[in-house]
Amino acid sequence: MTASLAGCALLALAAACSGGGGSSPAPGGGAPATTAPTAAPTATPVGATPTPVASGTPYTGPTAPPANAALTVPSGFTVSQIASVPEVRELVVLPNGDLIAGSQGTTVWIVPDADGPGAAGTPAHFVDVPDTPVAGVAFGDGYVFAGAQHGVYRMPYTTGAQTGVAQQIASIRQGSPPPGSDGDVHVTTSVTVSGTTLYVSVGSSCNACTEIDPTRATVQKMGLDGSGMTTQATQIRNAIAITTDPSTGNVWAGGAGQDDLPEYHPYEYMDPVSTHAAPANYGWPACEEDHVAYTSGANCANEVVPALEFPAYSTLIGAAFYPASQSGPYAFPSPWNGGLFVSAHGSWHADSNNVPIDPPHVAFVPFTGALPTTAVNWNDPTVQWHDFFTGFQNAGGARVGRTAGVAVGPNGSLFVADDQDGVVYRIRPVGTGTQAKRRIR
Repeated sequence: MTASLAGCALLALAAACSGGGGSSPAPGGGAPATTAPTAAPTATPVGATPTPVASGTPYTGPTAPPANAALTVPSGFTVSQIASVPEVRELVVLPNGDLIAGSQGTTVWIVPDADGPGAAGTPAHFVDVPDTPVAGVAFGDGYVFAGAQHGVYRMPYTTGAQTGVAQQIASIRQGSPPPGSDGDVHVTTSVTVSGTTLYVSVGSSCNACTEIDPTRATVQKMGLDGSGMTTQATQIRNAIAITTDPSTGNVWAGGAGQDDLPEYHPYEYMDPVSTHAAPANYGWPACEEDHVAYTSGANCANEVVPALEFPAYSTLIGAAFYPASQSGPYAFPSPWNGGLFVSAHGSWHADSNNVPIDPPHVAFVPFTGALPTTAVNWNDPTVQWHDFFTGFQNAGGARVGRTAGVAVGPNGSLFVADDQDGVVYRIRPVGTGTQAKRRIR
Protein backbone atom coordinates (compact mmCIF):
# COMPACT_ATOMS: atom_id res chain seq x y z
CA MET A 1 0.00 0.00 0.00
CA THR A 2 1.49 3.38 -0.92
CA ALA A 3 1.95 6.17 1.63
CA SER A 4 -0.93 8.00 0.01
CA LEU A 5 -3.25 5.03 0.20
CA ALA A 6 -2.28 4.32 3.79
CA GLY A 7 -2.90 7.94 4.73
CA CYS A 8 -6.28 7.94 3.07
CA ALA A 9 -7.27 4.68 4.69
CA LEU A 10 -6.41 6.14 8.08
CA LEU A 11 -8.46 9.17 7.21
CA ALA A 12 -11.41 6.96 6.45
CA LEU A 13 -11.25 5.76 10.06
CA ALA A 14 -11.13 9.27 11.54
CA ALA A 15 -14.27 11.29 11.14
CA ALA A 16 -12.42 14.56 11.61
CA CYS A 17 -10.16 13.68 8.72
CA SER A 18 -12.87 12.60 6.32
CA GLY A 19 -13.76 16.13 5.66
CA GLY A 20 -13.43 17.28 2.15
CA GLY A 21 -15.09 16.89 -1.08
CA GLY A 22 -16.27 15.42 -4.17
CA SER A 23 -18.52 17.53 -6.29
CA SER A 24 -21.88 18.42 -4.85
CA PRO A 25 -25.04 17.58 -6.71
CA ALA A 26 -26.54 20.81 -5.48
CA PRO A 27 -26.79 23.62 -8.02
CA GLY A 28 -24.36 23.70 -8.84
CA GLY A 29 11.23 26.12 -8.38
CA GLY A 30 12.84 24.57 -5.60
CA ALA A 31 11.69 22.56 -2.68
CA PRO A 32 9.38 24.58 -0.46
CA ALA A 33 10.40 25.63 3.01
CA THR A 34 8.55 24.21 5.98
CA THR A 35 8.02 27.27 8.21
CA ALA A 36 4.63 28.84 8.84
CA PRO A 37 3.63 32.38 9.77
CA THR A 38 3.80 33.22 13.43
CA ALA A 39 1.33 34.94 15.74
CA ALA A 40 -1.57 34.00 17.95
CA PRO A 41 -3.76 31.39 16.22
CA THR A 42 -7.05 32.93 17.27
CA ALA A 43 -10.30 33.60 15.48
CA THR A 44 -12.90 36.05 16.66
CA PRO A 45 -16.56 36.64 15.83
CA VAL A 46 -17.09 39.27 13.17
CA GLY A 47 -18.27 42.65 14.36
CA ALA A 48 -19.71 45.81 12.95
CA THR A 49 -17.75 47.33 10.11
CA PRO A 50 -15.58 50.15 11.51
CA THR A 51 -15.42 53.57 9.96
CA PRO A 52 -12.94 53.14 7.08
CA VAL A 53 -10.16 55.63 6.59
CA ALA A 54 -8.65 56.22 3.16
CA SER A 55 -5.72 58.59 2.53
CA GLY A 56 -6.06 60.01 6.02
CA THR A 57 -9.56 61.37 5.43
CA PRO A 58 -12.35 59.94 7.64
CA TYR A 59 -15.20 58.43 5.68
CA THR A 60 -18.64 59.73 6.69
CA GLY A 61 -20.93 58.05 4.14
CA PRO A 62 -23.08 54.90 4.34
CA THR A 63 -21.41 51.79 5.74
CA ALA A 64 -21.99 48.12 4.93
CA PRO A 65 -23.83 46.09 7.57
CA PRO A 66 -21.95 43.46 9.58
CA ALA A 67 -22.16 39.83 8.57
CA ASN A 68 -23.91 37.07 10.51
CA ALA A 69 -22.45 37.02 14.03
CA ALA A 70 -21.90 33.25 13.80
CA LEU A 71 -19.15 33.77 11.23
CA THR A 72 -15.54 34.10 12.35
CA VAL A 73 -12.31 35.52 10.95
CA PRO A 74 -8.85 35.91 12.55
CA SER A 75 -8.42 38.66 15.12
CA GLY A 76 -7.70 41.98 13.46
CA PHE A 77 -10.21 41.45 10.64
CA THR A 78 -13.86 42.26 10.17
CA VAL A 79 -16.55 41.08 7.76
CA SER A 80 -19.48 42.95 6.24
CA GLN A 81 -22.22 41.79 3.93
CA ILE A 82 -22.07 44.15 0.97
CA ALA A 83 -24.50 42.73 -1.58
CA SER A 84 -27.32 40.32 -2.30
CA VAL A 85 -26.72 38.62 -5.65
CA PRO A 86 -29.09 35.84 -6.76
CA GLU A 87 -27.37 32.49 -7.31
CA VAL A 88 -23.92 34.09 -6.95
CA ARG A 89 -20.97 31.85 -7.81
CA GLU A 90 -17.48 33.04 -8.91
CA LEU A 91 -16.13 36.58 -8.41
CA VAL A 92 -13.64 39.00 -9.93
CA VAL A 93 -12.96 42.62 -8.93
CA LEU A 94 -12.22 45.18 -11.63
CA PRO A 95 -9.42 47.76 -11.43
CA ASN A 96 -11.88 50.51 -10.44
CA GLY A 97 -13.28 48.49 -7.53
CA ASP A 98 -16.48 47.24 -9.18
CA LEU A 99 -17.16 43.55 -8.56
CA ILE A 100 -18.32 41.11 -11.24
CA ALA A 101 -20.21 38.00 -10.12
CA GLY A 102 -21.08 34.91 -12.12
CA SER A 103 -24.22 33.01 -11.22
CA GLN A 104 -25.98 29.69 -11.44
CA GLY A 105 -28.45 31.29 -13.84
CA THR A 106 -27.95 33.28 -17.05
CA THR A 107 -26.97 36.62 -15.50
CA VAL A 108 -23.53 38.06 -14.85
CA TRP A 109 -23.90 40.73 -12.16
CA ILE A 110 -22.00 43.89 -11.31
CA VAL A 111 -21.72 45.35 -7.80
CA PRO A 112 -20.55 48.98 -8.18
CA ASP A 113 -17.84 50.35 -5.89
CA ALA A 114 -17.51 47.08 -3.98
CA ASP A 115 -13.97 47.97 -2.87
CA GLY A 116 -14.87 51.52 -1.92
CA PRO A 117 -14.81 52.93 1.62
CA GLY A 118 -18.42 52.28 2.60
CA ALA A 119 -21.50 50.50 1.35
CA ALA A 120 -21.30 49.06 -2.15
CA GLY A 121 -23.67 50.12 -4.89
CA THR A 122 -26.83 48.23 -5.78
CA PRO A 123 -26.15 45.03 -7.76
CA ALA A 124 -27.21 45.30 -11.40
CA HIS A 125 -27.26 43.15 -14.52
CA PHE A 126 -23.91 43.31 -16.29
CA VAL A 127 -24.89 41.00 -19.13
CA ASP A 128 -27.23 38.08 -19.74
CA VAL A 129 -25.85 35.01 -21.47
CA PRO A 130 -28.27 32.47 -23.00
CA ASP A 131 -26.20 29.57 -21.67
CA THR A 132 -26.79 28.53 -18.07
CA PRO A 133 -25.06 28.43 -15.66
CA VAL A 134 -22.79 31.37 -16.39
CA ALA A 135 -20.76 30.68 -13.27
CA GLY A 136 -17.13 31.54 -14.08
CA VAL A 137 -15.86 35.12 -14.47
CA ALA A 138 -12.48 36.73 -15.09
CA PHE A 139 -11.04 40.04 -16.29
CA GLY A 140 -8.16 40.92 -18.60
CA ASP A 141 -7.17 43.26 -21.42
CA GLY A 142 -10.29 45.36 -20.95
CA TYR A 143 -12.71 42.43 -21.18
CA VAL A 144 -14.89 40.57 -18.75
CA PHE A 145 -14.81 36.84 -19.55
CA ALA A 146 -17.56 34.41 -18.60
CA GLY A 147 -17.59 30.62 -18.61
CA ALA A 148 -20.96 28.95 -19.18
CA GLN A 149 -22.06 25.38 -19.78
CA HIS A 150 -21.46 25.24 -23.54
CA GLY A 151 -19.46 28.34 -24.34
CA VAL A 152 -16.91 30.93 -23.26
CA TYR A 153 -17.91 34.57 -23.67
CA ARG A 154 -16.37 38.02 -23.39
CA MET A 155 -17.60 41.58 -23.24
CA PRO A 156 -15.71 44.91 -23.27
CA TYR A 157 -15.76 46.74 -19.95
CA THR A 158 -15.64 50.49 -19.59
CA THR A 159 -17.32 51.50 -16.35
CA GLY A 160 -20.56 50.82 -14.52
CA ALA A 161 -23.48 48.66 -15.58
CA GLN A 162 -23.38 47.33 -19.13
CA THR A 163 -26.12 46.69 -21.65
CA GLY A 164 -24.23 45.09 -24.52
CA VAL A 165 -24.26 41.55 -25.84
CA ALA A 166 -21.62 39.03 -24.81
CA GLN A 167 -19.58 37.60 -27.68
CA GLN A 168 -19.04 33.84 -27.69
CA ILE A 169 -15.36 33.16 -28.34
CA ALA A 170 -15.12 29.40 -27.76
CA SER A 171 -17.30 26.30 -27.61
CA ILE A 172 -17.05 23.58 -24.95
CA ARG A 173 -19.13 20.54 -23.96
CA GLN A 174 -20.41 20.03 -27.48
CA GLY A 175 -20.58 16.25 -27.16
CA SER A 176 -22.84 14.06 -25.06
CA PRO A 177 -21.84 12.17 -21.93
CA PRO A 178 -20.64 8.64 -22.70
CA PRO A 179 -23.25 5.87 -22.95
CA GLY A 180 -24.05 4.36 -19.60
CA SER A 181 -22.69 7.39 -17.72
CA ASP A 182 -23.35 7.42 -13.98
CA GLY A 183 -25.21 10.72 -14.31
CA ASP A 184 -22.83 12.88 -12.26
CA VAL A 185 -22.76 15.57 -14.93
CA HIS A 186 -20.86 18.76 -14.09
CA VAL A 187 -22.06 21.86 -15.91
CA THR A 188 -20.00 24.74 -14.49
CA THR A 189 -17.03 26.34 -16.24
CA SER A 190 -14.41 28.52 -14.54
CA VAL A 191 -12.04 31.00 -16.19
CA THR A 192 -8.86 32.91 -15.37
CA VAL A 193 -6.49 35.17 -17.35
CA SER A 194 -2.71 34.94 -17.28
CA GLY A 195 -1.05 37.53 -19.49
CA THR A 196 -2.45 37.07 -23.00
CA THR A 197 -3.86 33.60 -22.33
CA LEU A 198 -7.29 32.59 -21.08
CA TYR A 199 -7.54 29.33 -19.12
CA VAL A 200 -10.89 27.53 -18.97
CA SER A 201 -11.69 24.60 -16.68
CA VAL A 202 -14.47 22.28 -17.86
CA GLY A 203 -16.01 19.75 -15.48
CA SER A 204 -16.55 16.10 -16.32
CA SER A 205 -19.78 14.43 -17.43
CA CYS A 206 -19.54 11.72 -14.78
CA ASN A 207 -18.07 10.56 -11.51
CA ALA A 208 -15.83 8.04 -13.30
CA CYS A 209 -15.87 7.33 -17.03
CA THR A 210 -13.97 7.66 -20.28
CA GLU A 211 -15.08 10.95 -21.79
CA ILE A 212 -16.15 11.29 -25.41
CA ASP A 213 -16.10 15.09 -25.55
CA PRO A 214 -12.40 16.14 -25.55
CA THR A 215 -13.10 19.33 -23.60
CA ARG A 216 -14.68 17.66 -20.57
CA ALA A 217 -12.56 16.99 -17.47
CA THR A 218 -9.86 19.34 -18.79
CA VAL A 219 -8.33 22.77 -18.47
CA GLN A 220 -8.25 24.46 -21.88
CA LYS A 221 -6.10 27.44 -22.84
CA MET A 222 -6.62 29.92 -25.65
CA GLY A 223 -5.94 33.46 -26.78
CA LEU A 224 -8.06 36.21 -25.28
CA ASP A 225 -10.12 36.17 -28.48
CA GLY A 226 -10.69 32.41 -28.18
CA SER A 227 -8.15 31.53 -30.83
CA GLY A 228 -5.86 28.52 -30.72
CA MET A 229 -7.71 26.54 -28.06
CA THR A 230 -5.64 23.59 -26.82
CA THR A 231 -5.69 21.27 -23.81
CA GLN A 232 -3.36 22.29 -20.98
CA ALA A 233 -4.50 19.69 -18.44
CA THR A 234 -6.50 16.52 -18.84
CA GLN A 235 -8.07 13.80 -16.66
CA ILE A 236 -8.90 16.43 -14.03
CA ARG A 237 -12.43 15.65 -12.89
CA ASN A 238 -13.90 19.01 -11.95
CA ALA A 239 -11.46 21.90 -11.49
CA ILE A 240 -13.99 24.50 -10.35
CA ALA A 241 -11.42 26.53 -8.42
CA ILE A 242 -8.97 28.15 -10.84
CA THR A 243 -6.86 31.28 -10.40
CA THR A 244 -3.67 33.03 -11.50
CA ASP A 245 -0.75 33.87 -9.21
CA PRO A 246 0.04 37.51 -10.08
CA SER A 247 3.64 37.10 -8.91
CA THR A 248 4.49 34.30 -11.32
CA GLY A 249 1.66 34.12 -13.84
CA ASN A 250 1.20 30.46 -12.89
CA VAL A 251 -2.36 29.16 -13.15
CA TRP A 252 -3.54 26.95 -10.28
CA ALA A 253 -6.55 24.68 -10.61
CA GLY A 254 -8.30 22.46 -8.10
CA GLY A 255 -9.55 18.94 -8.56
CA ALA A 256 -12.44 17.17 -6.85
CA GLY A 257 -11.76 13.50 -6.29
CA GLN A 258 -14.28 10.90 -7.38
CA ASP A 259 -16.87 9.31 -5.14
CA ASP A 260 -17.91 5.69 -4.60
CA LEU A 261 -14.45 4.16 -4.34
CA PRO A 262 -14.46 0.99 -2.22
CA GLU A 263 -11.99 2.09 0.49
CA TYR A 264 -11.90 5.87 0.71
CA HIS A 265 -12.43 9.17 -1.01
CA PRO A 266 -9.28 10.80 -2.40
CA TYR A 267 -7.98 14.12 -1.15
CA GLU A 268 -8.99 17.35 -2.86
CA TYR A 269 -6.08 19.21 -4.47
CA MET A 270 -4.77 22.26 -6.26
CA ASP A 271 -1.79 22.39 -8.59
CA PRO A 272 -0.05 24.87 -10.93
CA VAL A 273 -1.42 23.32 -14.12
CA SER A 274 0.27 25.87 -16.40
CA THR A 275 3.78 24.90 -15.28
CA HIS A 276 3.60 21.37 -16.69
CA ALA A 277 4.13 20.26 -20.27
CA ALA A 278 0.77 20.07 -22.01
CA PRO A 279 -1.34 18.09 -21.78
CA ALA A 280 -0.60 17.51 -18.11
CA ASN A 281 -2.38 14.33 -17.01
CA TYR A 282 -3.90 14.28 -13.51
CA GLY A 283 -4.88 10.62 -13.74
CA TRP A 284 -8.65 10.60 -13.18
CA PRO A 285 -10.42 8.20 -13.07
CA ALA A 286 -7.75 5.49 -13.09
CA CYS A 287 -5.22 7.25 -10.85
CA GLU A 288 -5.05 10.11 -8.38
CA GLU A 289 -3.00 11.46 -5.49
CA ASP A 290 0.54 10.08 -5.17
CA HIS A 291 0.31 7.64 -8.12
CA VAL A 292 -2.47 5.64 -6.44
CA ALA A 293 -4.18 3.32 -8.91
CA TYR A 294 -7.96 3.01 -8.67
CA THR A 295 -8.21 0.72 -11.67
CA SER A 296 -6.50 -2.64 -11.61
CA GLY A 297 -3.42 -2.61 -13.82
CA ALA A 298 -3.50 1.16 -14.39
CA ASN A 299 -0.15 2.79 -15.19
CA CYS A 300 0.07 5.90 -12.99
CA ALA A 301 3.74 6.67 -13.65
CA ASN A 302 3.01 9.76 -15.76
CA GLU A 303 0.34 11.23 -13.49
CA VAL A 304 1.02 14.74 -12.16
CA VAL A 305 1.31 14.72 -8.35
CA PRO A 306 -0.37 17.88 -7.01
CA ALA A 307 1.47 20.43 -4.89
CA LEU A 308 -1.37 21.31 -2.52
CA GLU A 309 -3.77 18.97 -0.71
CA PHE A 310 -7.01 19.36 1.25
CA PRO A 311 -9.08 16.70 3.03
CA ALA A 312 -11.52 14.57 1.13
CA TYR A 313 -14.97 16.06 0.52
CA SER A 314 -13.82 19.71 0.76
CA THR A 315 -15.21 20.58 -2.70
CA LEU A 316 -12.83 23.42 -3.63
CA ILE A 317 -14.88 25.94 -5.54
CA GLY A 318 -13.04 29.27 -5.51
CA ALA A 319 -9.47 30.52 -5.16
CA ALA A 320 -7.57 33.80 -5.25
CA PHE A 321 -3.97 34.78 -4.53
CA TYR A 322 -3.35 37.74 -2.27
CA PRO A 323 -0.84 39.85 -4.22
CA ALA A 324 2.67 39.94 -2.79
CA SER A 325 2.83 43.71 -3.31
CA GLN A 326 -0.76 44.62 -2.45
CA SER A 327 -1.31 48.26 -1.55
CA GLY A 328 -4.36 50.34 -0.72
CA PRO A 329 -6.23 51.38 2.41
CA TYR A 330 -7.46 47.82 3.09
CA ALA A 331 -4.27 45.89 2.36
CA PHE A 332 -3.77 42.86 4.62
CA PRO A 333 -0.71 42.72 6.91
CA SER A 334 2.47 41.40 5.31
CA PRO A 335 2.22 37.76 6.52
CA TRP A 336 -0.69 37.33 4.13
CA ASN A 337 1.17 38.65 1.09
CA GLY A 338 1.64 36.15 -1.72
CA GLY A 339 -0.57 33.50 -0.11
CA LEU A 340 -3.56 31.71 -1.57
CA PHE A 341 -7.15 31.87 -0.32
CA VAL A 342 -9.18 28.76 -1.17
CA SER A 343 -12.94 28.48 -0.74
CA ALA A 344 -14.29 25.06 0.20
CA HIS A 345 -18.00 24.62 -0.51
CA GLY A 346 -18.34 21.91 2.12
CA SER A 347 -19.42 18.34 1.65
CA TRP A 348 -22.78 16.90 0.81
CA HIS A 349 -21.46 13.64 2.30
CA ALA A 350 -22.49 13.12 5.94
CA ASP A 351 -21.14 11.11 8.85
CA SER A 352 -23.05 8.51 10.85
CA ASN A 353 -24.86 11.30 12.72
CA ASN A 354 -26.02 12.87 9.46
CA VAL A 355 -23.69 15.85 9.90
CA PRO A 356 -21.91 17.00 6.72
CA ILE A 357 -18.32 15.80 7.00
CA ASP A 358 -16.63 19.03 5.94
CA PRO A 359 -18.07 22.48 6.68
CA PRO A 360 -18.00 25.36 4.21
CA HIS A 361 -15.01 27.61 4.90
CA VAL A 362 -12.26 29.72 3.35
CA ALA A 363 -8.71 28.52 3.96
CA PHE A 364 -5.42 30.41 3.69
CA VAL A 365 -2.30 28.76 2.24
CA PRO A 366 1.03 30.52 3.00
CA PHE A 367 3.37 30.55 -0.01
CA THR A 368 7.13 30.88 -0.25
CA GLY A 369 7.95 31.89 -3.78
CA ALA A 370 5.93 29.88 -6.28
CA LEU A 371 4.94 27.01 -3.95
CA PRO A 372 3.14 26.45 -0.66
CA THR A 373 5.42 27.13 2.30
CA THR A 374 4.76 23.65 3.66
CA ALA A 375 5.16 20.61 1.43
CA VAL A 376 2.44 17.97 1.03
CA ASN A 377 2.15 15.45 3.83
CA TRP A 378 0.31 12.43 2.44
CA ASN A 379 -0.66 11.33 5.94
CA ASP A 380 -2.23 14.70 6.86
CA PRO A 381 -3.95 16.90 4.26
CA THR A 382 -4.38 19.78 6.74
CA VAL A 383 -0.75 20.81 7.26
CA GLN A 384 -0.43 23.24 4.34
CA TRP A 385 -3.23 25.64 5.22
CA HIS A 386 -5.11 27.41 7.99
CA ASP A 387 -8.79 28.17 8.48
CA PHE A 388 -9.57 31.81 7.73
CA PHE A 389 -13.34 32.39 7.32
CA THR A 390 -15.48 29.88 9.21
CA GLY A 391 -18.71 29.43 11.17
CA PHE A 392 -20.96 28.44 8.27
CA GLN A 393 -21.93 25.11 9.86
CA ASN A 394 -22.79 24.38 13.49
CA ALA A 395 -22.15 21.20 15.46
CA GLY A 396 -25.49 19.74 14.41
CA GLY A 397 -24.74 20.26 10.73
CA ALA A 398 -27.05 23.23 10.12
CA ARG A 399 -25.55 25.76 7.71
CA VAL A 400 -25.92 29.52 7.46
CA GLY A 401 -24.25 29.60 4.05
CA ARG A 402 -21.83 27.89 1.65
CA THR A 403 -18.68 29.65 0.51
CA ALA A 404 -18.15 29.86 -3.26
CA GLY A 405 -16.05 32.35 -5.25
CA VAL A 406 -13.29 34.52 -3.75
CA ALA A 407 -11.51 37.59 -5.12
CA VAL A 408 -9.15 40.38 -4.03
CA GLY A 409 -9.95 44.02 -4.75
CA PRO A 410 -7.54 46.75 -5.89
CA ASN A 411 -7.74 48.43 -2.46
CA GLY A 412 -6.92 45.17 -0.68
CA SER A 413 -10.29 43.80 0.44
CA LEU A 414 -11.06 40.08 0.21
CA PHE A 415 -14.48 39.15 -1.20
CA VAL A 416 -16.28 35.85 -0.62
CA ALA A 417 -19.48 34.66 -2.29
CA ASP A 418 -22.10 32.58 -0.51
CA ASP A 419 -24.17 30.73 -3.09
CA GLN A 420 -26.60 29.26 -0.55
CA ASP A 421 -27.89 32.63 0.61
CA GLY A 422 -26.96 34.65 -2.47
CA VAL A 423 -24.75 37.20 -0.71
CA VAL A 424 -21.25 38.65 -1.04
CA TYR A 425 -19.02 39.26 2.00
CA ARG A 426 -16.14 41.74 2.22
CA ILE A 427 -13.26 41.16 4.64
CA ARG A 428 -10.88 43.91 5.75
CA PRO A 429 -8.16 44.33 8.38
CA VAL A 430 -8.88 46.52 11.39
CA GLY A 431 -5.79 45.88 13.48
CA THR A 432 -2.61 43.83 13.42
CA GLY A 433 -4.00 40.29 13.02
CA THR A 434 -1.46 38.10 11.27
CA GLN A 435 -2.43 34.47 11.69
CA ALA A 436 -5.30 32.22 10.71
CA LYS A 437 -6.39 29.29 12.84
CA ARG A 438 -4.76 25.91 12.30
CA ARG A 439 -7.29 23.12 11.66
CA ILE A 440 -6.91 20.42 14.31
CA ARG A 441 -7.47 16.89 13.05
